Amino acid sequence: MKKLQSVLSILIFMAFAPASNVFAGNADHPDDTHYTDSGFFDIHVCNWPDRPPFYMTLFSTFKFNEIKSIELMNAGGDKLASMNLSKFRVISSDNKPEKRVFINQIVRPKNYADGWFVAKITLSDGSLHIAKDFVEHGVLPIASELQPERREQLADVPETLSWPVVEGASYYQVFIKDKWDEDKLIFSSKLLSEPELTLPGDLLEYGGFYSWRVHARDINEDVKLGDFNLGSLSSWQQFTVVD
Repeated sequence: MKKLQSVLSILIFMAFAPASNVFAGNADHPDDTHYTDSGFFDIHVCNWPDRPPFYMTLFSTFKFNEIKSIELMNAGGDKLASMNLSKFRVISSDNKPEKRVFINQIVRPKNYADGWFVAKITLSDGSLHIAKDFVEHGVLPIASELQPERREQLADVPETLSWPVVEGASYYQVFIKDKWDEDKLIFSSKLLSEPELTLPGDLLEYGGFYSWRVHARDINEDVKLGDFNLGSLSSWQQFTVVD
C-alpha cells in the first residue's frame, strides 16, 4: 500500500506539472532510476558511532551551476527534506569537466518505511527531473576489534590491517590518517571484499603515529538500491610504530 501511495503521489505531481518540462531517466542508464540527465541520486541508511542511524543523501552532477533546488520525498510521498546545496565535494579528473557531489545528512524520522524515495531536481530553466532510490531500512553493524588494537605500539611496520567480518556487509573501505602531519588523510582504499587490507609497502614508517577507520557497506552499485543501501563507519583507532 505504501509503495502504491508513493507511486500515486509522483503520478499526481507529474500530471499537474507541464509535461514538456518533466523528465525522468537517462539514455545511458535506461533501467536505472537513480540517473537523470541532470545527475545521479542516491540515499543510504548510515550507522555511525555515538549517534542514531540517519540518512546520507547525495546528488552528483556536472550541471551544478544549473541546479536550483532538490526536494526529497519519502516512501509515503511526503516531503523528507530540501537538500542544502552549499554542502558539496568537488571531483576533478583529467580530461573531464568538474563535477560536484551535493551531500547532506538527514535525520531519520520515527515513522520511516521501506520504499521508493524520490528526488525532484529543478533546474534554472524550469525543467524538473525525477530520480528514485529504493530504501530497505536496517542497521549495519559497525566494524569492531580492529587490528592493530587501539593505541597499540608496534615494533615493526604492519603489513596488513584487519577486523572480523561484519554481518550483512559485502564490501569495506579503509581510511588512514597521519597524526604527525596534522591528521592528513594519506590513504583511502579501494572497495575490499574481505575484512583485511594489505598495506602499500611505502605508506607507513617507523616512528609513525596513525589513525584508521573502516567503512562497511551491504552492496555495491545495485540498479534498485543504488551505490549501497546500508552502511556503517567505525570510530578512528590509533596506533604507533616504534622508531
